[in-house]
Amino acid sequence: MIKNWAICIGINEYYNLTPLRYAVQDAVAVKDFFLTEVDFEEVFYFADDAPPIATPDGPIRSLPTYANLTYFFRKRFQRQFLNVGDNFWFFFAGHGELHEGHDYLMPIDVDPENLERTALKISDITASLRNSGADNTVLLLDACRSEGKRAPVGFGSEVQSGIVTVYSCSPRQASYEIEELGHGAFTHALLEGLRLQGANSCATVQRIDQYLCHQVPSLNQRYKKPVQTPYTAVEPLSKNCLILLPQRARLEDVQALKIAAYQAESENDWDFAQQLWTRVLATPGVDQDAIKAIGRLALKRAKHPSSMGDSSVTTAGSRRIGAPVEDPTPPTPSEPTFSFKLVTVDAKGKISNRAQRQVAYYREGLEQGVDLDLVLIPSGTFVMGSPESEVGRDWYRLVNKSLAGLNVEGPQHEVKVPAFMMGKYPITQAQWRAVASLSQVERELKADPSNFKGDERPVEQVSWDEATEFCQRLSRHTGQMYRLPSEAEWEYACRAGTTTPFHFGETLTSELAN
Repeated sequence: MIKNWAICIGINEYYNLTPLRYAVQDAVAVKDFFLTEVDFEEVFYFADDAPPIATPDGPIRSLPTYANLTYFFRKRFQRQFLNVGDNFWFFFAGHGELHEGHDYLMPIDVDPENLERTALKISDITASLRNSGADNTVLLLDACRSEGKRAPVGFGSEVQSGIVTVYSCSPRQASYEIEELGHGAFTHALLEGLRLQGANSCATVQRIDQYLCHQVPSLNQRYKKPVQTPYTAVEPLSKNCLILLPQRARLEDVQALKIAAYQAESENDWDFAQQLWTRVLATPGVDQDAIKAIGRLALKRAKHPSSMGDSSVTTAGSRRIGAPVEDPTPPTPSEPTFSFKLVTVDAKGKISNRAQRQVAYYREGLEQGVDLDLVLIPSGTFVMGSPESEVGRDWYRLVNKSLAGLNVEGPQHEVKVPAFMMGKYPITQAQWRAVASLSQVERELKADPSNFKGDERPVEQVSWDEATEFCQRLSRHTGQMYRLPSEAEWEYACRAGTTTPFHFGETLTSELAN
């Protein structure tokens, strides 16, 4: 059974920094949620007036001073006490700062002019948390506060390898406390999201990130606070599909996790595959695929002991998996291929180069004699988002006033994307009709919802939920996993290895658009 342990720290009465109003309340609320609503095994609570903390070596003072916290991390994490499949959560509400390229959290007695010796470097915290033995560590950082807001000093810029880090705001933004709620906007929205169940459950890293990115700006707008947009740093990208709260997971959450496990197996990363299959087993119900996979991995380890843990590839979860359980290798498209023309334009939109390209694709047969072609998108790394100087960057704000002030295309950051397959064209009305005729999974689908009629025209007038139902029906019908692309996958595919606003250059013309 998966175990969940946590540390919750909240600091209001700083000795040498501006006091805060609701940091302790934030920490108390998160602690109570962990203990009473999702049954965490252990929560270590540090705050201005918290009781002593019991440890195997005796009680430790819980006043969040530098000495108390560093002593706790050194003593409690000197030996492993959790296992593969377990989670360790770390919540902090208080001041934070970027200093000399490193993120620091401020203890209650921090000397702001001597951070190296009186503040907690986050990379040191994560190093301690890894020693717990848990293979998944989640940082929830409601930091960078100053007089009711958190100073925009770039906190959140440092990458924490192998960790899921959820920041209360983007590096150049401030983060706000809301008097009417008695909490920081981030913590209030975080608890709302974690409490959701059923179809709206935020049980995975990706889903809680999507919820926070929508809900926190909405809260700040409602209570007349400046824009604040949380963001989640996931390293490696495969942790996006991890299920944080197994009892609240949806079927599609489990399916995404299984895809990641198959992917890890196909790349001979057996340690990571076992971690993922273990998490599948932790979800409600008996999953026969996971049981078979654990046995399969045991046989592989017995036959190839020298290959254990030798894979450097750990980014899984984005590839479409089409093989049966007995052979977890995903299908690789060979023939057929199709050719297409590629043009490059100059700054004025004039074509400066033409080329012919060829790419492999996979054909899935649907109902009613209709096919669906999927193109292989190779793995790679790209810089997601756009530079502030890019023309047209503010387009979202112009068409949607509710997004005014939002940094919807930044900050730019590097993202690793595993190989996956994507539809060659937008889903057509004929393809939609074929899949809509299949048996229902969660909701009904109209066979012909489009306004602009035509079998080969893209289907429109469909919602995100209906598109998800389309994928679910297609997955069940084919025995293979289909889903909507993530935002990172979509941008990576569209950019096609380029850094210009369009894959063909800087300028879009009506000739190219048509």
